[in-house]
Amino acid sequence: MALGGTGKTLGIAACTAIVVGNMVGSGFYLSPAMVAPYGNLAILFWIVMGAGAICLGLTFARLARLVPATGGPYAYTRMAYGDFPGFLIAWGYWISIWASLPVIAVAFAGAIIDMFPALHGRASAVILTLGAIWAVVLINLRGVSTAGVFAELTTYAKLVPFGAIAIIGLLYIDGSHFTDFNPSGVPLWQASAALAPLTMFAFLGLESATVPAGDVRDPEKTIPRSTVLGIAIAAILYVLGTTVVMGVVPREELVRSLAPFSDAARIMWGSAGEIAVSLAVIVSSIGALNGWTLLMGQVPMAAAKDGLFPSLFGRLSSRNVPAVGIIASALLATILVLLQAMGSEGFSAFYKLVVGLSTMTAVIPYAFCALAGSLVSARISGGSRVPRVTIVEVIAFVFAMFTLYGCGAEPVLYGTVLLILGIPVYVWQRRRAEVKDEIRAAVQ
Repeated sequence: MALGGTGKTLGIAACTAIVVGNMVGSGFYLSPAMVAPYGNLAILFWIVMGAGAICLGLTFARLARLVPATGGPYAYTRMAYGDFPGFLIAWGYWISIWASLPVIAVAFAGAIIDMFPALHGRASAVILTLGAIWAVVLINLRGVSTAGVFAELTTYAKLVPFGAIAIIGLLYIDGSHFTDFNPSGVPLWQASAALAPLTMFAFLGLESATVPAGDVRDPEKTIPRSTVLGIAIAAILYVLGTTVVMGVVPREELVRSLAPFSDAARIMWGSAGEIAVSLAVIVSSIGALNGWTLLMGQVPMAAAKDGLFPSLFGRLSSRNVPAVGIIASALLATILVLLQAMGSEGFSAFYKLVVGLSTMTAVIPYAFCALAGSLVSARISGGSRVPRVTIVEVIAFVFAMFTLYGCGAEPVLYGTVLLILGIPVYVWQRRRAEVKDEIRAAVQ
């Protein structure tokens, strides 16, 4: 399942950039404020979640070595479990992608407005948010190669200021900020469950290099290496970055902050540092939007080529891009933005709901793929070899299930409803396929 062309345009630098770019977004630079009520437990949890994410990354690396396939989690689930589970995973994974775009784009708009207060207002925020989404859509419509180059530029550009905070900022830490292990007052198990989706949201995208496999050079080596390398870079950045922000910004101020990294930079380096970080947030948002936009056309395209999504999602433009899938996904993200703009709830409530929904619909594919390796291996060997499930895969599965538990009742309810809404699409596609088979048999 590769793209229509034969050119391989994505190397290890571009694939690593896509992985890091998709992960290091709004889930990272807003997270210190969201996890601040949990004190030192939050830092410990970043380490735990990083280890779990690496286990998941290793399972995807194993699957990529077995059979590089465009569509990532969808492709591997279909190989291991069959058409219907594969469809549900493609449907849910697709939802998680376009549902994440509004949060990333709103963060971009917030950074712009923070730099230019004259733009303050709901109308300006909506225009900037939608403008960011559709500008990146236009970039991706120009081709996968253009999107890959753009991912490299935005990813490596934003790593400089965030890396500076994560490393140099260690010199500015106030040790008195780390006296409480869990100041939230919530029991440890409940606090851990609450932290799971907030931290896992920042790791969504760890499988990104597996999705456009048809455009990757030497995918058997490039995808595993870029996946593990990208997760490791992001995990180190998350742990050190959160430690610095929590060690510089007082907790009472941090829990109310809408730009925690900018606030930390202002305390350490003044207005110049604050502006530099705000610019990094803008670049980070655009980079994350670009990476997710690349993926949100690839997943439905792979499913369409297998007859599980409507065929129009599998059509390629003159630039060899699944334009219909990208545009349809962007339209759904636009509807989410407009619904939020018309509602009375603030950004915080919207952020938490979308984080839970995106995480829930993403970790279900992760859970399926965590245990898919032995089944995929058996499939490609014709059943002659069925390897055992490894301890890494078991850890990855438990990690995914705990994160799903932590998403909470409301996001899981909404996510389940959205998944079930895909069933009529599957039935329609299967009926059409059976009718075509009957016609073909009658002609023969």
